[in-house]
Amino acid sequence: MLETLEAAGNPNALPVQLAYLASERVDFDEGELAAARRRALLVLAAGGDPHRELHADDPAVKELAADLDRPESRAAFAAALADLAAEAAGLPLVSAALDLLAHDEYDAWRWLACALLADELA
Repeated sequence: MLETLEAAGNPNALPVQLAYLASERVDFDEGELAAARRRALLVLAAGGDPHRELHADDPAVKELAADLDRPESRAAFAAALADLAAEAAGLPLVSAALDLLAHDEYDAWRWLACALLADELA
């Protein structure tokens, strides 16, 4: 999968794509995740078109990030990013994006929320 992202060569999409891959390795409580997604969808709908393009600075994304913020989830996400970084050896675009995510925990967590909300909308 990382090779596919590298070949696509879209550095603007990499943070959300990599955050989504890493999120698959985080064990969120399903009930809590579903409730947090519903609340974020309400915030998204209140802001206009719920099918607009999402960004890490979107209020709905920030709401979801705050709702899911737990030390154990953040630790699991950081470990997942580190694992992906080890797997990305030789992939310069992916490695650079993972390096940025690893060095800004707050921003990375919002990209994770953005990925989870986008997945809910898909």
